[in-house]
Amino acid sequence: MLFHLPKLPAELRIVHLNSRVEQQRRRIAQSTMGRIEQLQFAAQLKKEAVLRKKHNKKIFVLDFKGDIQASAVEQLREEITMILATAKAGKDRIVLRLESPGGVVHGYGLAAAQLVRLRDAGFHLTICVDKVAASGGYMMACIASEIVAAPFAILGSIGVVAQLPNFNKLLRQHNIDYEVFTAGEYKRTVTVFGENSEEGKAKFEQELQQTHQLFKHFVENYRPQLNVSDVATGEHWYGEDALKLKLVDKLQTSDAYLLEHLPQHDIYVINTRKKPTLGEKLSLQAAQMAQSVLPVVIETARESLMKLSQRSIELRDPKI
Repeated sequence: MLFHLPKLPAELRIVHLNSRVEQQRRRIAQSTMGRIEQLQFAAQLKKEAVLRKKHNKKIFVLDFKGDIQASAVEQLREEITMILATAKAGKDRIVLRLESPGGVVHGYGLAAAQLVRLRDAGFHLTICVDKVAASGGYMMACIASEIVAAPFAILGSIGVVAQLPNFNKLLRQHNIDYEVFTAGEYKRTVTVFGENSEEGKAKFEQELQQTHQLFKHFVENYRPQLNVSDVATGEHWYGEDALKLKLVDKLQTSDAYLLEHLPQHDIYVINTRKKPTLGEKLSLQAAQMAQSVLPVVIETARESLMKLSQRSIELRDPKI
């Protein structure tokens, strides 16, 4: 019998962006402004705080940096669950800072499904793309109520790709047979070591086309203003061209977008990560200790070598 060990609890980190920015602004004001200007500035900050309290609106900021496996979905799903349990749909807003060139279909399909939970719950979802949201990354982005992209961000790549080497000819040159046994006509279509038939390659291509159709339908469903037939070619575009094609709604960096909403909203940046195990903590401590001790050891060894070298010179030199 197999037992599944429970997942380690995640560490939750929440940063009130308003407080952080206000603290920095006060430090700059103290260094650059006169007494009267500082008083005026303090009054302005107080006015902004009163306005935020009056409206009582929040923005929750999440981050997703995607690799080929979309492994960050584990943190994303936990963060979205916490937001759904505490935030108020229709009043609070969600911002996702997204960076991903895409990856495996099932990984990004799950990541996109997590964002659909927010849309279905009635939240206004803004996705900010500063660098890249392509392929699976754009599959996630298209779910947003609005997509904000930096002018040179890369977007699009609505296509599907699969590639693999085939070593069958090399094996045959060395008289090595590779046998594949399957039950089901299309259980294995193409393989790395076996000889790929035309029928198998045609079936594999059919599966890619089917995945592409699902991708296009998904984008069309969540972004109806987009002419999918014009952009579902696998090409990508930079921000300004993406705006013309309606792949995005606005050109702006995520920093500018959040700063724009700072006076009227309380903005909270939420981040979760897996708690390190005891072994990971000990490894980290050992690495930190080695980093601090190593320079001392090197310097001590260097001084010892210099002394030995000097002593050697003294023994070799004749004395009178």
